[in-house]
Amino acid sequence: MTVDNKTGKSSNGAEIELLQEEIRRLKKEKGAVILAHFYQKGEIQDVADYIGDSLALAQIAEKISEPVIVLCGVHFMGETAKILCPEKKVLIPDENAGCSLADSCDAKEFETFVKAHPDHTVISYVNTSAAVKALTDVVVTSSNARDIVETFDKDAKIIFGPDRNLGGYINSITGRNMLLWDGACHVHEQFSLEKIVELKKTYPDAKLLVHPECKRVIVMLADKVGSTAALLNYAKSSESKQFIVATESGILHQMRKACPEKEFIAAPPIDSTRGCNDCNYMKLNTLEKLRDCLRDGKPEIEVDKTIAERARKPIERMLELSKK
Repeated sequence: MTVDNKTGKSSNGAEIELLQEEIRRLKKEKGAVILAHFYQKGEIQDVADYIGDSLALAQIAEKISEPVIVLCGVHFMGETAKILCPEKKVLIPDENAGCSLADSCDAKEFETFVKAHPDHTVISYVNTSAAVKALTDVVVTSSNARDIVETFDKDAKIIFGPDRNLGGYINSITGRNMLLWDGACHVHEQFSLEKIVELKKTYPDAKLLVHPECKRVIVMLADKVGSTAALLNYAKSSESKQFIVATESGILHQMRKACPEKEFIAAPPIDSTRGCNDCNYMKLNTLEKLRDCLRDGKPEIEVDKTIAERARKPIERMLELSKK
């Protein structure tokens, strides 16, 4: 299968359409709803009932009435849905779809770190395991991290984990001095400053859109810094016709659908053999695996009940604070 870099469409459209039709049939048959993250493959986004970033998917999961949720994303997203909806069956197309950022924060090591700073409030990024969330006072996403941090007193002692880049960005724009866990996302860490500078020379009128999980040197060049949803909304409202996008390439699918008259260029990684920066975990999910998941009712996400009860509180606190 080949993919057109400009449109993001695959060459074997007929095969994809047949799989999508089968998935829609199975979804109705099983009483399921499909949630997909912006970083999923375009053909998966197109068959989903809801598409969004981590905050949107959590908000949607909490309100779903169907008995089965299929989370097309990575494992921590499935855990979050299960924690919010313990009575529902939560499925994920590929149980090996993990997260390098979540993996960079081992729960036992984080617990030791937290205990060493007992006077600190713990704020954890949503890209963490349920066990880490259970050690947390409030969860945040890239969409609401600044707003939630600013609900605390300016001199409040805060641990922020696990993403050092997002935490450093929040510190820089709020004047905080949060204590940062030393974790990072392998996708956002790998953008090449030199190649982005070259792209800006090639496309002098293009706006640079950057996710705050990127390194500070990349963030400082940005015309817009924000979550995937914020970057998408900026692209829609901007009068610019060209954009260089420094986040996982899956978001380009929705950008191109929303703004077919505009050009979106994926910022390249340091590895010169790849044209764009993909999350290999996100891309483990395929239409075939989604079909099989619906048909067979597995892999199913399970979360230890004790951990789930403790993890639910900081997630619910995030959702409540996000309404304000």
